[in-house]
Amino acid sequence: MPLPDSTRKVIEAAVASNKDKPGALLPILHGIQDNIGHIPPEAVPVIASALNLSRAEVHGVISFYHYFRQTPPGRHTIQICQAESCQAMGSVALTAHAKAILKIDFHQTTADQEFSLEPVYCLGNCACSPAAMIDEEVYGRVNSERFEQLLDQVRKGQ
Repeated sequence: MPLPDSTRKVIEAAVASNKDKPGALLPILHGIQDNIGHIPPEAVPVIASALNLSRAEVHGVISFYHYFRQTPPGRHTIQICQAESCQAMGSVALTAHAKAILKIDFHQTTADQEFSLEPVYCLGNCACSPAAMIDEEVYGRVNSERFEQLLDQVRKGQ
């Protein structure tokens, strides 16, 4: 399936504005993801050609860094802290509950495209562990019950 013109233009603009910088690959990938939410597979050969890299090298960087998505994210992104303080205060159980409720694993999106689930390694809210972030809002002391309340609020648009 061909890329929409708007997506192709984003890819070409990210490549053009960053290809001559030292270490250009990461700024290009960030530029693409920041604008369209993920790195489409069709971007890989364009980037590889512009930087004189193999497709495998570009794909290797995309797949190595958890930050980069290869599929479109859901309408809402949920991040659950996996750092030591949050683990000590229950994030392992919270993570298991979130995966069960959403029926997805990390780096996946629910079937209705509503939520994507991502790990994060510190939200700077250690005093209120375990912490989670939904879209741009950080929440502390999130247990299973609170998690479900937050999901309901997001679904209702609150």
